[in-house]
Amino acid sequence: MSNLPVAPFQPPLRILMGPGPSDVHPRVLAAQARPTIGHLDPAFVGMMDELKGLLQAAFRTANEMTFAVSGPGSAGMEACFVNLIEPGDTVVVCVNGVFGGRMKENVERCGAKAVLVEDAWGTPVDAAKVEAALKANPGAKALAFVHAETSTGVESDAASLCALAHAHGALAIVDAVTSLGGIPVLVDQWGADAVYSGSQKCLSAPPGLSPVTFSPRAVETLKARKTKVQSWFLDLSLLTAYWGGGAKRTYHHTAPVNALYGLHESLVMLHEEGLEASWARHRAMHQALKAGLGAMGLGLLVAEKSRLPQLNAITVPDCVDEAAIRSQLLARFGLEIGAGLGALAGKVWRIGLMGQSATPRHVMACLTALESVLGDKVKAGAGPAAASKALFG
Repeated sequence: MSNLPVAPFQPPLRILMGPGPSDVHPRVLAAQARPTIGHLDPAFVGMMDELKGLLQAAFRTANEMTFAVSGPGSAGMEACFVNLIEPGDTVVVCVNGVFGGRMKENVERCGAKAVLVEDAWGTPVDAAKVEAALKANPGAKALAFVHAETSTGVESDAASLCALAHAHGALAIVDAVTSLGGIPVLVDQWGADAVYSGSQKCLSAPPGLSPVTFSPRAVETLKARKTKVQSWFLDLSLLTAYWGGGAKRTYHHTAPVNALYGLHESLVMLHEEGLEASWARHRAMHQALKAGLGAMGLGLLVAEKSRLPQLNAITVPDCVDEAAIRSQLLARFGLEIGAGLGALAGKVWRIGLMGQSATPRHVMACLTALESVLGDKVKAGAGPAAASKALFG
């Protein structure tokens, strides 16, 4: 016992420009430090109603079943699958990176059959392949795809994929973990049926909450289940009794009260900025980063037409130790960027421009630090100068 630590943990200051979490604004941190109250307190219930409305605005939906799952984006993902998919169902799953593979795993754990539509990492989901898979599997319960694939930085055409799902009588389950707040997520316009996200990406709240939204069609599917939802904690029929409107909420679990304060504050900030303005800011920061990287001779993995502005996969130059560069960035500058995953391990760096990390200060700091650690492998001053011109003219 005498060897146990006795001092409070003091985390180092970091500049977070990896695949998440992103930097958290002091307003959000301050919100989380407010007094804890009961999770059924009338004041907290009122805040939950506000949070629900703010999430509906961020998702661009009128879906009544819109709330935050107590858990990270992976919990939101699991909530979508365990509630809508039953043993014996068939689900067409699009895999063009790590997170499509996790969808497949969820389908199979529900006792359902996953029909894979696979595309090369760094390319969007091929709608023609999806259509062929849906035609070959009539009666498929759902089509599942990742809108913004965090492992590669590629965006897939959610509107077209949701339309294909509905044309074949299937639900559309969409991973919007990295897209919500950073690029258009238009749930009602797309006709998406179940969408999940995460608090720690473009919303810039700390990790630990997963915004979700379910269409009336998805709710009817849930009501028509023949079997119990396999997860008690994530059973929507129980969760909605807690997240339902007004004072009639019933106890389900002790919600993470202070974490929800933080998400509420981050959504208030998004509302203040304006959703379209946030999308434009993420795009502008990406253009500046791209200009700087290009001037340094560094390329991007994903073709421009399907490239995410908020998650940039940078091709590692030959004869460069990518892990050593990341370590030097962290040690010298306190700057965190991400490594490649799966098929892209050792081949790319992933630079996030998400939420509070999508600012001119972050772009310039990242390029300056990269230039420093890459040394004579890049032209001195070229990257920051090009980014500055893109940002300020």
